[in-house]
Amino acid sequence: MTRWLDEDEQRTWRAFLGATRLVFDQLDRELQRDSSLPHGYYEILVRLSEAPERALRMSALADRSQSSRSRLSHAVARLEENGWVRRETCPTDKRGQIARLTDEGFAALAAAAPGHVDGVRAHVFDPLTPEQVVQLGEISTALVDALQRSDDPPC
Repeated sequence: MTRWLDEDEQRTWRAFLGATRLVFDQLDRELQRDSSLPHGYYEILVRLSEAPERALRMSALADRSQSSRSRLSHAVARLEENGWVRRETCPTDKRGQIARLTDEGFAALAAAAPGHVDGVRAHVFDPLTPEQVVQLGEISTALVDALQRSDDPPC
């Protein structure tokens, strides 16, 4: 039997949905305007910049950026065209590929990051009280933990 949302839950759900969509759309527009970089591509560059030797297997990069492998492959192809990412054959598995952030890609990320951080601060943190920031962190962590547990394969 379906457990329908009550009035308060419906209001909360719609506020959450609207807030997340508006924040992500705004951040994407700002990145596009300021850096000609879609948010998804920015995320890929960030993930590579944080990896050892600025490189990850494509499958790991897809998982970390929460992207399908086909969508990631298309995005990496575009980033390769810009000279920001280079694909390499995996030395331990000839079928696998590694995406490596180039110096040019790191420079593009470094140029885009300050504006993006300003946007995140302006659209997410500045409107909240310090207590709300703590609550947002706790709520977000609870949601991520629950969703990751639900994705775990059964033993």
